[in-house]
Amino acid sequence: MPVVTLSLCAATLPPAEYQTLVHDIYKQLIEINTSFSTGATTPAARAMADRLRAEGFPASDIQVLGAADHKMNVVVRYRGTGQRKPLLLLAHLDVVEAKRSDWSFDPFKLTEKDGFFYGRGTIDDKAQAAMWIANLIRYKREGFKPDRDLIVALTADEEGGGPYNGAEWLVKNHRELIDAEFCLNEGGWGDMVNGKHVANNVQVSEKYVATYRLEVKNKGGHSSLPVPDNAIYRLAEALVRISKYKFPVETNEVTRAYLEQVAKVSTPAVAAEMRGAVQGSKESMEQLAASATALNATLRTTCVATMLDGGHAVNALPQTAGATVNCRVLPDTKPEEVIGRLRQVIGDEQVSVKPLGDVVIGPPSPLRPDLFQAASRITDTMWPGTQTVPTMVMGATDGLYLRRAGIPTYGIQGIFIERDDFRAHGQDERLGVNEFYEGDAFLYELVKSLGQPGR
Repeated sequence: MPVVTLSLCAATLPPAEYQTLVHDIYKQLIEINTSFSTGATTPAARAMADRLRAEGFPASDIQVLGAADHKMNVVVRYRGTGQRKPLLLLAHLDVVEAKRSDWSFDPFKLTEKDGFFYGRGTIDDKAQAAMWIANLIRYKREGFKPDRDLIVALTADEEGGGPYNGAEWLVKNHRELIDAEFCLNEGGWGDMVNGKHVANNVQVSEKYVATYRLEVKNKGGHSSLPVPDNAIYRLAEALVRISKYKFPVETNEVTRAYLEQVAKVSTPAVAAEMRGAVQGSKESMEQLAASATALNATLRTTCVATMLDGGHAVNALPQTAGATVNCRVLPDTKPEEVIGRLRQVIGDEQVSVKPLGDVVIGPPSPLRPDLFQAASRITDTMWPGTQTVPTMVMGATDGLYLRRAGIPTYGIQGIFIERDDFRAHGQDERLGVNEFYEGDAFLYELVKSLGQPGR
């Protein structure tokens, strides 16, 4: 494999012209309310299409389409020589809800303060969406001719799924627009600890989501005549049992690779436990799980109560009490094992446990050498000594739908975030200004490397 000379010094930022470009696109996207429930992705999709047409991208290579008028996606193709199958660059346009009263700033205005960009979607996922568009424009201005087409797809409804989910809809209805050898997506960010770059994560698999409805029914009655068999109390006891239960710890190919790499930059004691876990020691796995919430979620299936309802009047015994339990399940665990274990833990036949919706499971992506070599080389150039680490994410991404469709998907962003200050979905979501521009530079180089003629 020939060596590619990078146009980067350590942590080099994009040229001023392209910093301005990516900032302006970022600002435009943040200030369009694309909230899953109350917003719409169509204005953002059309705004990006307008930018690309203004840069001379052929109208025939830009598609704005989707499952509903207010839930459109934009797909653009940057033409290469066609020597290899395309590379798909995915990001989602929608964001979770944000109430102005909860925030220190207007969540739908890009605010720069004290070295951070604030706004809903600054991390999840409008930074990467802005970078894909800005870098595609930069490639065109610079006359870059890759040996494969580059496809950017900015999609709807990743945050809540459902019938308007853009990635799933495109796979089912317009596979030809996004068909690719592999895909780069969100889900892999960089870890910083007190400003030190620790690891640039590459997501190659993810837990799957299984959500259950717990429900208790009984005959109720007048509240002045309480009885031992109270639906709310019975449900509460079931939830307490779930809260105290821990699913077994285990590793898989991806988490073993992750622990092996992270051990290299950990304290001697933690590194020893990580190496023990890689070798299959349950004791080491338990020690790691007890040491950090993230490691606990990496090493076991987790189930947590997220919603409650019950009763029908202040002066009546409850006839129905219910709860939603959300599980994030290790990829090798079958759904029937999870629901069976929940019923066993609850140990009460009067508490029904039923799945809410279909459970969708996707395979892991292979540990692709060309991607990891390129990512490692660029990471070490920009942030010397920083490891590039394969990970399994505990959340969920649209990579699930692509992997199921046979398009291996990798979450990689080069956007570094303080490990203890990850604010996606939360109050005052923010991303470091410097980290934003570094991420843009990283993705520019990574895509260029993967599309380099003769590679």
